[in-house]
Amino acid sequence: MRYVKISKENTYKFLEHLKATGALYAPQKISDRFYDFCAISDVHDVEFEYDRTIRPPRRFFHLPDEKMFNFDMTRHELTPVKTQAEHIILFGVHSCDIVGLRIMDAEFLDEQKDSYYETRRKKGIIIGLSCLPDEYCFCNVRRIEFVDAGFDLFFHELPDGFLVRVGTVTGHKLVDPHPELFEEVSADDTKNMELFEEKRSSMFSIYGNWDNLRYFLELRMDHPMYDRESEICLGCGNCTLTCPTCRCYDVKDLPAINQVNGERVRFWDSCQFRSHGLVAGDHNFRATKKDRFFNRYHCKNAYCPETTTSYCVGCGRCTYFCPAEINFKRNLMEIAGYRGAV
Repeated sequence: MRYVKISKENTYKFLEHLKATGALYAPQKISDRFYDFCAISDVHDVEFEYDRTIRPPRRFFHLPDEKMFNFDMTRHELTPVKTQAEHIILFGVHSCDIVGLRIMDAEFLDEQKDSYYETRRKKGIIIGLSCLPDEYCFCNVRRIEFVDAGFDLFFHELPDGFLVRVGTVTGHKLVDPHPELFEEVSADDTKNMELFEEKRSSMFSIYGNWDNLRYFLELRMDHPMYDRESEICLGCGNCTLTCPTCRCYDVKDLPAINQVNGERVRFWDSCQFRSHGLVAGDHNFRATKKDRFFNRYHCKNAYCPETTTSYCVGCGRCTYFCPAEINFKRNLMEIAGYRGAV
């Protein structure tokens, strides 16, 4: 892997160059508490020190809603909608969200290729950014606090700039045209990166390895936590809509007023909605809120073989944005008997 360094001032110049190659999205503060990936007009508005965005990066590739094709009942024709994908650059993506995108790739590219997702993904550039954890983060026990794949460039914070890892051929093509912005990495830079990683590691509230968690969940399927916490749950779906790896969607045919033409659309769905488990004959295979609550805990902690980790990346969004203040990390620790600060 190639390593270069860039100063903070030159980082802004580099972002200006990126804007010229495509639509640049980066974290911005949108309220007193919340951040989101927004289209950047002024590169000085980019937030380099943020905890998490309210919406996950997957929304750029797996759209919240999209039209798939038009249909004509008289001609019995289907007209596919050509995906209008723009070249986008996502700057400032944390490690957990990078792994989240790799999990989405496993579902939409590796398992059963989705042309809509694939078209947008091919036109996307991912630039990672180092971060410091807060009390909601537990990516370390998921073994993804440091990633070595899934990014084109990765920016590691230094006292006077960033150490940049170049991860792909695309990353080289972003760096090579601007030699005036980058310099060689010194021994001091390497030491400072080491110190940053040590600081970050010390800030996590829990330690260890949660690879065995899914087995404890299977062994304790009757744990009282499910009854207690599902009673509190509002069933709003906020946890799944903010999750970087949730990929459930629903499909509907919407006829036009003439009842001849129409369109098929797909849109994000949530396993926490009652309608998610509803099938023909008015049968619901997850009829109760507890059933749906239980399903999410087992789904998120199942094993993803392509990334060799769970489907939960430890970003903390589901807890942070839960209006009922349900603590996902604490509940998992309770079931598995893990110890540590919550």
